[in-house]
Amino acid sequence: MTSAVKARTNRKSREMETSMPIAAARKGRLVRSGKKERILVEFSESLLKRTDEAASRMEKNRSDLIRTAVEKLLEMEEKQRFEQELASAYAANAKLSLQLAEEFAVVDREGI
Repeated sequence: MTSAVKARTNRKSREMETSMPIAAARKGRLVRSGKKERILVEFSESLLKRTDEAASRMEKNRSDLIRTAVEKLLEMEEKQRFEQELASAYAANAKLSLQLAEEFAVVDREGI
């Protein structure tokens, strides 16, 4: 192995060591390298009861229900942010789009 490859490998392993989630790093915990991490979430009694009832109706366990809900919330937030960016782009280019449409109006009428 060349020295350049060794240096790159060492740098990557140092980056992986320092890429620990902030909360875990703050508490001095080592994060498991598995795909899932156990966390603690606090619920009021009524919310926990409603969560357990919903999980039972959906034939899921509590963790699956909460994980699915968080995933859907994040997907919805990302979609909403994308739609806002798209709307802003359309608004920013509205004048140019109108000019282009007016320039090609003659061509559009030729097909009629």
